[in-house]
Amino acid sequence: MRLPERSGDQVRIGVAIGVPAPIGPVLQDARARFGDPLAQAIPPHITLLGPTVVEPDELGVVSAHLEDVARSAQTFTVHLRGTGSFRPVSPVVFVQVVQGIAQCERLERAVRSGPLAQDLRFHYHPHVTVAHEVPDDALDRAFAELAPFEARFAVDAISVYEHGDDGVWRPVRDYPLARDARPEPRS
Repeated sequence: MRLPERSGDQVRIGVAIGVPAPIGPVLQDARARFGDPLAQAIPPHITLLGPTVVEPDELGVVSAHLEDVARSAQTFTVHLRGTGSFRPVSPVVFVQVVQGIAQCERLERAVRSGPLAQDLRFHYHPHVTVAHEVPDDALDRAFAELAPFEARFAVDAISVYEHGDDGVWRPVRDYPLARDARPEPRS
């Protein structure tokens, strides 16, 4: 994983959709089983904004931005099914998002605007990583073993994660999405 350098009091953050229990722990255990050294340092998630360095005095502006993004998005369902890979470009195997793709893409674009505007190295592709930078045989095993994997979960918030000095990504704040928009009854 490429991490931007920090200096002084800067904070390294990411924004993601966390994969809740019981699905998240199952995928985290699988990542550990495949020998991924970051399995316990990175909770299962769908990235909306990769590692980004923020000045401490900008955190309020970033928080207000994320509140606006979350308020403008409605809750939705993510359906995970099967595996995919970014090989040969990147040694990654992931569980595929097969429902909720458009909503993830809209959230990613909205998050990566305003005070968090930045260019992407690769086209955005929502997914949940299950093996990264491990030997090819471990990548092959992850791809095959999780091919039948399937799960669904409701997305009702986006989360900011902070990268600690110990190398662990921890959720530090959730931003609830707006509930389903239902027309008000007319009187």
